[in-house]
Amino acid sequence: AVSNTDGSITSSVSANTTSGFSIVTYTGNGTGGANFGHGLGVKPACVIVKRRNSATNWQFVSKALSATPFASGNYLKLNSTDPMGTNTAVWNAEPTSSLIYLTTSGDTNASGGTYVAYCFANTSMIKCGSYTGNGSADGTFVYTGFKPAFVMIKRTDSTSSWNIWDNKRIGFNINNWQLEANTSVVENVSLQRMLLCSNGFKCITDNAQINASGGTYIYLAIAEQGF
Repeated sequence: AVSNTDGSITSSVSANTTSGFSIVTYTGNGTGGANFGHGLGVKPACVIVKRRNSATNWQFVSKALSATPFASGNYLKLNSTDPMGTNTAVWNAEPTSSLIYLTTSGDTNASGGTYVAYCFANTSMIKCGSYTGNGSADGTFVYTGFKPAFVMIKRTDSTSSWNIWDNKRIGFNINNWQLEANTSVVENVSLQRMLLCSNGFKCITDNAQINASGGTYIYLAIAEQGF
């Protein structure tokens, strides 16, 4: 990590701008409008923030939530099944190619609070996006432009878990095993719900967690290898 003084809060940043990922730590100052440098060099597509020295929510915001998710106060909680919420006390300004702006929320900027932020940009290795379910076992296909090694999906218009698939625990279609980021349940080895394809991923279930008819979903996909 290197010190980043781009913002009003000095951050410590480890970044890979080619892949589009950075890990940032910072100490909050409790001031609305404070900001810290994220090191990506482009506007983040997705940011996950967690306070480290107190019990708080995992704040998750993605450009897939709306046209201006940060400015609109759109958010999800990685530790919760709640649908998308809107609260400008959590987020209220769009990030830039160098800065992420904060409110006075204890989840992201309490005075003296220590935080870690995981920041993602859309690149040939990472995609943050959305799709609409079709309610069919021949489910929605989502094009990412690469073969995913990791996919996390959350329904945003209704309660649901954060569903995770990857190609390391089994890695062979169609028996990809499902985990849930927000629960302590063991991996699901009996349900067949997801195909990791050469250029994206495909739902193979009508389950409402990932493919309800008309349901809205966001995803974070990370490539096995970028093109």
